[in-house]
Amino acid sequence: MKPKILVVDDEPDALEILGFKLKEAGYAPIFAKDGARAIAAARDERPALIVLDLMLPEVDGLEVCKILRRDPSTATIPILMLTARAAEMDRVLGLELGADDYVTKPFSPRELVLRIKKLLARAKTSDEPAAHIRFGELEIDVPRHSVTLNGAAVALTATEFNLLELLARRRGRVQTRERLLQDVWGYDKAIDSRTVDTHMRRLREKIGDAARYLETIRGVGYRFKADE
Repeated sequence: MKPKILVVDDEPDALEILGFKLKEAGYAPIFAKDGARAIAAARDERPALIVLDLMLPEVDGLEVCKILRRDPSTATIPILMLTARAAEMDRVLGLELGADDYVTKPFSPRELVLRIKKLLARAKTSDEPAAHIRFGELEIDVPRHSVTLNGAAVALTATEFNLLELLARRRGRVQTRERLLQDVWGYDKAIDSRTVDTHMRRLREKIGDAARYLETIRGVGYRFKADE
C-alpha cells in the first residue's frame, strides 16, 4: 500500500502541483483545504506524513499542529510546514509547536519530495536488532521506537526520538549542531542551527527530570552525559 500524505493548503494550484508530484514519487496524496478538515483527516486517515500550510481558513496551521501534537493518535505523525511566511520567528515557532521541517513558498516540488522522503525514512522503525537503552528512569526501546519515563510512555515525534537515541548511543561524546543536522535531519549543507536547539528544547520539556542527561556544550552542540 502506498504511504498516504495529507496535504493541507487552501490554494488549488498548490494542491494540484503537490498531488501530481507525490503520485509521481509513489505516494497516495489526500487533501484538506482548511484547518478543521485537516484535523479530521489526520485522525481518520492516519497519514504517514502531513504537509501543512500555515495560513488556512477556520483554524490556522500553527493551531492545527498544536492540536495534532496533543492528540496521542496523531502526536507522532511527521509534519512538514509549507508556508509563505519566511520570517525566522515563524520558522522557530513552527518547530517549537512540533513541526519536523519547514519549507517556505515559493518552493521546489522536487526538493519538497526529497524532504518528505527523508522525514519518512527517519520515522520508520529501526531495522537494528532488538535493543534497549536505559539510564535511570529513562528507557529507549529502539525496535518499538518508543520512550518511557518511570514506566510511562513519552510521546515523541520521529525527529525527537532519533535525536534522543543518537545522543544516547554516542553518550559521553560531544555532537556538534552541524553533525546532528547531518545525522538526524539528513542535511548535507549548513542551515539555521536553531532547528537543533528548538527540537532539543522540546525534547527536554517532554522527558522532564531525565533532561539532566542532555548537556549543552556552549558554542558547540550537545552531549548525553554518561556519568549519570
